[in-house]
Order: sequence, then structure tokens, then C-alpha cells
Amino acid sequence: MKIYQQCLRRDKPQTGNRVSDPQGSSMHEDNKGYPNWSEPTEGVFGDSVSVMEGDSVTLNSDLTEIIDDEDLILWRFGMKNTLIAEIDVQADTITVYDDVPDGRFRDRLKLDHQTGSLTITNITTEHAGRYELQMIRNMSKSFNLTVYSRLPVPVISSNSSQCSSSSSSSSSSNCSLVCSAVNVSHVTLSWYKGNSLLSSISVSDLSISLSLPLEVEYQDKNTYSCVLNNPISNQTQHLDITHLCHTCADSVSLIVLISAGSLLIVAAVGICCICKKCRKTARGKCRIINGH
Repeated sequence: MKIYQQCLRRDKPQTGNRVSDPQGSSMHEDNKGYPNWSEPTEGVFGDSVSVMEGDSVTLNSDLTEIIDDEDLILWRFGMKNTLIAEIDVQADTITVYDDVPDGRFRDRLKLDHQTGSLTITNITTEHAGRYELQMIRNMSKSFNLTVYSRLPVPVISSNSSQCSSSSSSSSSSNCSLVCSAVNVSHVTLSWYKGNSLLSSISVSDLSISLSLPLEVEYQDKNTYSCVLNNPISNQTQHLDITHLCHTCADSVSLIVLISAGSLLIVAAVGICCICKKCRKTARGKCRIINGH
């Protein structure tokens, strides 16, 4: 637990007691002796907030300043309404309980002493969930926080096992491609032709692999791109048709060049062998003549 400013001791009512606010609205007290309304007066469904993993987010109280000397501002997290931060104006204290519920908020919580807004830094997916702001004046506001993992760049690969004749008009003249992304969740994978959407596939499950096929003509001059996106970010991979899609003419030319190169190497080796053999034969004849 971190306590900012001086925290003064004060007696709190016994836990579990039922008390009433000045306006007659009933409330319960939590295990720290603070009021805990089971039905907030506003923001029942909560504001939706989205953030990228590793970034910071501020949950705004919508207060310009805290003016009531008796104000008590409480921030709670999760279905159990665990108290994670408080401002006690009368005691002049700001307290952050960053070791609860399991230490996930350690060194990540900051409270604005003027407005009561809560900032969470270096966010991870385990910080996603419901947050509730409560005030002693029986005002309540809730937030539903969604944390998105950082997106990988999608990968485009060729799915064609054979080349095709560039002059053919059949389906074999198309190049089969596939765009894929691994270990992703809550994303959409899409193929675009220029700015026009061709196809897409979405997933909400955790850590799965996505793939999306595409067929293009070998001589297609249009620009294609594969986009992986979630509600707050995207990653794009552009298609290089000339690199991934080869016609038979290209393949034949490559084969001819390789074959020609191989023949030249074999011929050079053969010539070297013949020359060496001729030298050995000539030396042998010289020895015979000299011996005679």
C-alpha cells in the first residue's frame, strides 16, 4: 500500500453495518469501513474505454475540482469491488492500495488530488475489467476497460505449388496467396485492393492463428495489401506480386540459366582434366625417348 501525504488515523464503523447517506439512500460498508453502493445512481452500464497494452489510461471523474471538505472519493476494481485508491479530503490524504487484489497494480496507480481522476500506467491485459468511482455524496461512475495486445505485422506467402503460363486464360493463370497472423485475439484480418475491401475474417478468441486466402493474376498491376486491425490500431503488409508470383516463362528462363551455368562448369572441369591428362602423357613420352 502506498500513502501519499500524511495519513491520519480515524475510527471507522464496524464492517457489515448498514448506514444511510444524508439524502436517505441506503448503502453498505466494505471491509475497510467505507460505503459501497450496490446500485450506482448513474453510469450503470459504464463508459467503455480502450487502451493498448503498455500505454497509460486516465479514468476521468468529470470533476473540475474537489470542493466539499467532507468528500471521500473511492476507486474500486473488479466484480468484488476491491478498493484500490481513495482520497479523503477531510483527512487530507491520498491513498493507493496497489498491493490488492494480487499486486497487479503495484507502481501503476496515480490519483489526481484536484479532480480525483485515476491514471493507470504501463497497462497489461490483466488490468482489463470494471472500475467504479464512488463519492460520499452518493455519486457513482463506472468504466469498462478493454486492453488490447500489440499487433504483429501480418505475413503474406505464396500458396501456389506450380507456375503458370502468362498467356493462359484458365484458373491456373492465377497466383494463390495467403495472409496470416499468429497468436492474436479480438482482431480482423482483411485483404484490400487499393482502398477497396476484398475479404475479411474476424476473431474474438484468445491466442489463435488467422489466415485469409487471395488469388491474383500473375500480371496483375494493382496494389494489394493485407491489414490486421483491432478497434484502436492496425498493421499493414503490402503485396509484392513480382516477388511471390512467378510465371512459367520466368521459371523456364531461370532453369535455362541454371542449366547453362551448370554445363559451362562441367565443360570447364572436363577441359581441365583433358589438359592434365595430356600433360602427363607428354611427360611419359619424353621419359621413354630419353631412356632410349
